[in-house]
Amino acid sequence: MFTGLVESRAVVAELASQPAGCRLVVGPVPWAAEVAAGESIAINGCCLTVVGIASGRLAFDVGPETLARTNLGLLKPGSAVNLERSLRVGDRLGGHFVTGHIDGTGTLEQRIDTGEFSTFWFRVPRALTAQMASKGSVAVDGVSLTLVEVEPQRFSVMLIPHTLALTTLGTLRAGDVVNLETDLLAKYVSATSRGAGLAEIRGAWNFES
Repeated sequence: MFTGLVESRAVVAELASQPAGCRLVVGPVPWAAEVAAGESIAINGCCLTVVGIASGRLAFDVGPETLARTNLGLLKPGSAVNLERSLRVGDRLGGHFVTGHIDGTGTLEQRIDTGEFSTFWFRVPRALTAQMASKGSVAVDGVSLTLVEVEPQRFSVMLIPHTLALTTLGTLRAGDVVNLETDLLAKYVSATSRGAGLAEIRGAWNFES
């Protein structure tokens, strides 16, 4: 579980193809020495398991499904990514509950810069906007944001200078692809409003069957 509050940015140091998927190495990461193999880290909002630590860099194995369904498949050496360690019991929840399970991707359709602030409009599948509501929460590349407007196939968010400066969102341009995770509560409400059975509601909350 995560909060959507990015701890730091890092760059992709290495991408090595494997029989299934690839080995992703990012870094240097300032807090790499505090991480142990087996821990969960969100990379652009996608929960991955640390499989190696060396010289301040973290290594992850990324499967073909993840590469196909997230923007991790678009990464290349030098690409910047957002990093967040998993939430610990007793930690403050400054953003919102983020599972690290990406629901889909969206494309930046329009960026409107007004002084130090920016409004982003993202084009997304209708199935995702069905789980969004104005003033609700959404995670964009792992960053917890408040929804401003929600339309059938797009939504907008406003980014403050802090977010623009400290996350990869500040470098986004029209046409860039981002990872999206809708709010847990919105998933539950969407499932129950359709009269979903227990199995579907479990899936909406990412419970194990």
